[in-house]
Amino acid sequence: MATQANSVRPRQSRTKRKRGRDLTQAEKLRRGPIDLPFLMLTMLLLVIGLIMLLSASSYAALYDSAAGYKVVDGVITYGDAMYYFKRQAIYAVIGVVAMLALSRMDYQYWRILSVPVLVVSIFLLVLVKTPLGVTSNNAKRWLHLFLVAGPTFQPSEIAKLGVILFFSAGLSKRRPGVPTFQKRLRQPLEGLRWFFYWSDLKELIPYMAVLVVVLLLIGLQPHLSCMILVAAAAAAVLFAAGIRIGWFIAGAGGLTVVVYYVLVVVGYNGTRIKSWLDPWWDPSDKSYQVLQSIYAVASGGLTGLGFGQSRQKYLYLPEEQNDYIFAIICEELGLIGAVMIILLFALLIIRGYYLALHAKDKFGTLLIVGIITLLATQVFLNIAVVLNVIPSTGISLPFFSYGGTALAIQLAEMGIVLSVSRQIAAPPQG
Repeated sequence: MATQANSVRPRQSRTKRKRGRDLTQAEKLRRGPIDLPFLMLTMLLLVIGLIMLLSASSYAALYDSAAGYKVVDGVITYGDAMYYFKRQAIYAVIGVVAMLALSRMDYQYWRILSVPVLVVSIFLLVLVKTPLGVTSNNAKRWLHLFLVAGPTFQPSEIAKLGVILFFSAGLSKRRPGVPTFQKRLRQPLEGLRWFFYWSDLKELIPYMAVLVVVLLLIGLQPHLSCMILVAAAAAAVLFAAGIRIGWFIAGAGGLTVVVYYVLVVVGYNGTRIKSWLDPWWDPSDKSYQVLQSIYAVASGGLTGLGFGQSRQKYLYLPEEQNDYIFAIICEELGLIGAVMIILLFALLIIRGYYLALHAKDKFGTLLIVGIITLLATQVFLNIAVVLNVIPSTGISLPFFSYGGTALAIQLAEMGIVLSVSRQIAAPPQG
């Protein structure tokens, strides 16, 4: 009996080894290890963001009618101080589940899904301009999740990802011999042939047509800051794909003309320009938000007032739980805390570009470059606005600002990056 049992065990182990060798490449990718540093940085920023949102939004939630605030016969019923935090936490859980699920998905499927995602996002952007669109603060940027009811979301968030997927899928098929992202970083400029490459023009036409359509639809909302983010992500993918530098200079010149026309000729957000140049020109109205942000940052000092001790969150600083949450961070955690958070974002961005450089194919490289550039641009612009380095743009801070659908989509994008990282560490075939 013992001899018979011993003769079965090697056979079973050989069967297990054979099953391991028979795994398909897609199965190996799903089972491969994800990049733990990138995952840990993402989760750390998410947790810190939720904690800071709890502090920044606690007082504003008391006066939100959606959270239960009402006045009946002179009797005030205050809302739930944790209202924003609870809703954000639910979307955070949904986003983490989506991130982990997408990290186990072979990212090559996004080649097939790139066009459908782009088409759906354009369709939703068109719906925003119909009676189904939701207006808030003189801007029509939202749709109900179920079109006529449910929580609202911004279709522009989907459009950002749609543009990145479409550009990455198409440009990854470029013929060999055109400088890649890796070669561009490792080789010096080689004269004028790096500047213009006229055959690029034929390739650029369909991508520029798609980009113009998306930017036009976003501009009609209007949402200038989102236009900047989409353009930055698209430009990053084009650069990583090997499009010559001259086209970017030409595009930057054209964009400068458009921005000048919108800001100066049309006069869009002219008061924001004035508030940026002189925060004290109208301290009780037009430049009130900028001024209160400066007060919050300045009062934090080196070490801050302490967690939960912000003064500006007591309805002095508008949008303290959203676009200006970094001002509350500076006030409560001080310069040291703010620098630490910036450092975490910097490490996440650097790690993302590291994964892009080591991706096994061009599609993976372009995907990560687009997603990480989108994140980096959003972080830079939000912090720059809070510090009054640039005019107010209405850009939220990733992982920190209140906005459930935006947070879930951001985490899903991190999941796509993690799915590429699985291929980097995946075992070889055979």
